[in-house]
Amino acid sequence: MFGAMTLGAVMGIGGTVLMDVWAVVLNRVAGMPLPNWAMPGRWLGHVFKGRIFHDAIGEATPVPQERLLGWALHYGVGIAYGVIFVALVGTGWLAAPTFLPIWIFSLVTIAAGWFLLQPGMGLGWAASKTPSPWKTRALGLVAHSIFAVGMFGVALLAG
Repeated sequence: MFGAMTLGAVMGIGGTVLMDVWAVVLNRVAGMPLPNWAMPGRWLGHVFKGRIFHDAIGEATPVPQERLLGWALHYGVGIAYGVIFVALVGTGWLAAPTFLPIWIFSLVTIAAGWFLLQPGMGLGWAASKTPSPWKTRALGLVAHSIFAVGMFGVALLAG
């Protein structure tokens, strides 16, 4: 039906959508705040200007359309992860998807957030400067597991 890389992109979208649904569920059930995609957008805007690390991204100069830029970053990374996963596992996995490889891959992808995005925004390595670093880390691992479920679901539906 789809080319392998196109399917990878769709898997990334599916995983990202399910992560966003999870965020809404956490918001409604547990009162967790929804992600503020303007701040990653602001960070990315500053990356384009040559600055990667900030003490506090909220205090950095706003960039035009930062919320839209943040959403584009969020979905762009999800798509990239889907394509990278398919490139790594090949069409054999697509023909008979299993959960463990995509779950491990999705857990590994949290490294970009822990070691680039979070310190870049002034949150410290692996959220070490947040009020509850271990809670933040655990929630991130759960969100990336949800991402894996979404990507796996798309792969199953496409098969």
